[in-house]
Amino acid sequence: MTTLRPDHLTSPPDALPPAAATVNHGRPGRSLPHRVWRGRPEDPGWARPAFLGMLLVITVAYLWNLSASGYANSFYSAAAQAGSQSWKAFFFGSLDSANAITVDKPPATLWPMAVSVRVLGLSSWAILLPQVLMGVATAGVLYASVRRRFSAAAGLITMAVFALTPVAALMFRFNNPDALLALLMTVTVYCVLRAMEHGRTKWLVWAGVAVGLAFLSKTLQAFLILPPLAVLYAVFAPVSVRKRFGQLGLSALAMAVAGGWWVAIVELWPASSRPYIGGSQNNSFLELTFGYNGLGRINGEETGSVGGGGGPGGGSGGQWGETGIGRMFNSEIGSQISWLLPAALILLVAGVWLTWRAGGHLPGIKRWGRTDAARAAFLAWGSSLLMTAGVFSFMAGIFHQYYTVALVPYIAALIGMGVTVLWEERSRWWAGAALALTVVATALWSYVLLGRTPDYLPWLRQAVLVAGLVGAAGLLLAARLGRQLALAAVGLGFAASLAGPVAYTLNTLNTGHQGSIVTAGPSAGGMGGFGGGGGRGGMQPPGRGKQQGNQQGGGMGRPPTGGQGGQPPTGSQQGQGRTGTSQQGQQPGAMPGTGEGFRGGGGGGGGMGGLLNGASVDTAAKKLLARNADDYTWSAAAIGSQNAASYQLATGDPVMAIGGFNGSDPSPTLSQFKKYVEDGRIHYFISSGEGGGGGMGGNSGTSSKISTWVEANFKKVTAGSATFYDLTQPT
Repeated sequence: MTTLRPDHLTSPPDALPPAAATVNHGRPGRSLPHRVWRGRPEDPGWARPAFLGMLLVITVAYLWNLSASGYANSFYSAAAQAGSQSWKAFFFGSLDSANAITVDKPPATLWPMAVSVRVLGLSSWAILLPQVLMGVATAGVLYASVRRRFSAAAGLITMAVFALTPVAALMFRFNNPDALLALLMTVTVYCVLRAMEHGRTKWLVWAGVAVGLAFLSKTLQAFLILPPLAVLYAVFAPVSVRKRFGQLGLSALAMAVAGGWWVAIVELWPASSRPYIGGSQNNSFLELTFGYNGLGRINGEETGSVGGGGGPGGGSGGQWGETGIGRMFNSEIGSQISWLLPAALILLVAGVWLTWRAGGHLPGIKRWGRTDAARAAFLAWGSSLLMTAGVFSFMAGIFHQYYTVALVPYIAALIGMGVTVLWEERSRWWAGAALALTVVATALWSYVLLGRTPDYLPWLRQAVLVAGLVGAAGLLLAARLGRQLALAAVGLGFAASLAGPVAYTLNTLNTGHQGSIVTAGPSAGGMGGFGGGGGRGGMQPPGRGKQQGNQQGGGMGRPPTGGQGGQPPTGSQQGQGRTGTSQQGQQPGAMPGTGEGFRGGGGGGGGMGGLLNGASVDTAAKKLLARNADDYTWSAAAIGSQNAASYQLATGDPVMAIGGFNGSDPSPTLSQFKKYVEDGRIHYFISSGEGGGGGMGGNSGTSSKISTWVEANFKKVTAGSATFYDLTQPT
């Protein structure tokens, strides 16, 4: 029976045994392909081929049915298209190549997509391929990190858990900013752990660079794991206290440079010659960072949001769902991320306890010191999980289910490390008991989660519970069983633990997803659905037929927890068409209490007038906008970014998004818009629906004033099911 050895977990990973070093240097003619295939000399022969095979499987799985999502979130797809046409739009993250307004995030996540579109041309694959590659890269970084301190088996388990978590299978095939953010957060933890091995400054500096780049992906969310990681390094790094704080200072400087250079340029650039900063009320990226995308997400005071926040935390309900410690397990979030969350928490406690107390309880093993690498790994991944999940649980502002993809790498690493550490100690009753408890908790929770979708694989629920209990019993008796029976118990426990997330992940891979709010796995029924691209509202790449699969995006069992800054619709039943009438007698996308919906200009806009998804653009509308389009800076203008993005993707010509994503940004002002029209720079205005005026921005503000002025002064033109106003033809 093997035991948990200090040299297995705490020796510097780069320090090879003398024999291994001799063998390595004794093969100077070893080719690069052979080194890539074989891996480290001290690794078992199967390790590197298994790792490469796992990467290949993840790549193929995530590429499967990729184009079913079309342009996915047309908001970011249009910005990628604009960046492929204009380097200025590329730099600023503009929604259109004429640079009217930016998206409401910094542009780093758009850059890989824009480069892909520039090289491959505009298509669903060109938009989504970078996200798949980010998922594969995240799996590779996780393996590298876990493998260094534990074993190849631990790394492979980590990769499997990561790839088979439903929300990961969703977001690494979708073009929201979260894929790049998750990759860079994983790289950050990896670099911090590398720095802790020998106290090397360069790795801590690279960690700062990763956080800075993550800031340029999704602003302040990148900073969530900074406090625990900084404390971890300050306490446990194997160098003097003075050097530790000096290294942390250098890392902070690297972070400021990596994330601040773009911010400094934007803030110093004359506002008159750059696009308006979408999501801000004063054309300031700093305001966007600390307001709408920053503290507003915590306290719910989000100026510029259609809905606003949900009040303070502590269990109070709000427009973005219930807050509190159970949020990650509720009917909206649980099926996305929480399948293995109880297991990760149990294994975190067991791993920290084992690495902290091993010297006092394991015969023949010396006490591990303050700088133990295995303990640092559990603390790094565990504290990152707790910090991020804690903020997600209690934040009162805008929160969507897919945000939880940030937790997946932390959960996966804890599972891989904890399982292998306890397996090595399975001869001790408490190790077997901890493994058994982990499997039982996971099976019971899977039973609950699967019960929320009773029509989806109804037999799986009972099978998971039975297999989990039997596997747990085997693990509890692992020390008394022979090796074959013990391995069988492990296999049964793994199968029971992963069956639920595998089923939801397969459903996710076979389903297209569109809009601003998307969820993984089968629908739990009930209300919701505005974030999806169901019916004819979803955008498709040119030349594609009907979308494959069931377009999704609603909440899991309740209305979706809000748009990307928009107010959650109410009173709409799942499964209705996006242009039909709800069972509550209210148009899809209706603002609560109005009984009146806002239809997108293309004869079927997304919920709330395209706030959650864009409009379908028929052939007649495309032909109309194509007339003399090269004679205008913008072929058209539309209220809200999703509607504008839909027309821009369909025509390839710039479309101005009035009011930004929500239609509530004060850009352009009425006087600026009148000037654009007077100068002949905009050809058409796309109607926001009958009743005029409001659109997504509501019945007041810049968007409403522009709509009212246009409808009163210009000729109405109908093309197919869409209504336009010709800004060159006054009434």
